[in-house]
Amino acid sequence: MPMIQSVERALQIIDLFDEQSPELKITSISEKLGLNKSTVHSLLKTLQKHHYIEQNPENGKYKLGMKLVERGNFIISTIDIRQVAKKYLTDLANKTSQTTHLGILNGCEGVYVDKVEGAQAVIRYSRIGRGIPLHATAVGKVLLAFQNPEEVQRLLDGYVYTRQTPNTITEESELLKELEKVRKQGYAVDDQENEQGVRCIAVPILNYQNQVIAAISISTLVSRVNYRELEEYILLLKQAGQELSEEVGYGLFKDGK
Repeated sequence: MPMIQSVERALQIIDLFDEQSPELKITSISEKLGLNKSTVHSLLKTLQKHHYIEQNPENGKYKLGMKLVERGNFIISTIDIRQVAKKYLTDLANKTSQTTHLGILNGCEGVYVDKVEGAQAVIRYSRIGRGIPLHATAVGKVLLAFQNPEEVQRLLDGYVYTRQTPNTITEESELLKELEKVRKQGYAVDDQENEQGVRCIAVPILNYQNQVIAAISISTLVSRVNYRELEEYILLLKQAGQELSEEVGYGLFKDGK
C-alpha cells in the first residue's frame, strides 16, 4: 500500500521531539529530515493549526502541542475501561439479548468505544468510534449529568441542539431539567430521541474520585421491548454499572479509608 508522503513527513516531525530535544528550530528540523525549510514550514503550520505543534513566542522554536496530550489521555482511558467493561457488556447482552454499548466523553460529544450485540439484536446504526450527541442519547445524558456544574456549562456553551427526531430535546433549559432527573434516578432514557423506533437506557461508570468516566447502555427496539421489560433491563443495568464502578475504584475511599 503506497504511503502518503506529506502525512509521513508530518509524523516524522512529531517523532523528532523527545526528552533531549523538547524544542527545535525550523533549521534543525529541516536538517534532521533532509527537507528544505519551505516544506518544513508548511508542515509545521498545518500541525500548528490543529494544535499538534506549538511555537514558543519567546525563541521561535517549535514543541509538541497539547492536542497530543488530549489524544493520549483519550487512548489510555479508552483502553483501560474497555478491558474492564467487556465482561459486563457481554453479560448484559446475554441476559437481555439486546445490543449493549460502552461510551465515553470526547470533547463536546460522546463516542462509542465498545459494543456487544445480543442474540435478538437488530439495531445496526451504532458502531465503535461513532460520535453520539449529548442531548439526544441516554449515554450522552449520563455523561453530562454526572459532571460538576461548571463542566456542564462549559460543555453546553455554544452547543448545537440538532433535532434528530420529533422527541429530541432542543432547548438548554429542557436538557438541564432532564439532567437533574437523570441524577436523581441514577440512569438516563433516550425514548426515540436519537433514532426513531429505538429506545435506550444508560448508567454512569464512576471512578475512585466519584467522577464519571464512562457510561454503559442497552439499546432496544420500541416494537420489541415494552416498558415492563425495560424496567427489568434498568435493574440489570444499574447493578452492572455499580459493580463496574466498584471495579474501577468507586467507593474505595469512602468513610475516610
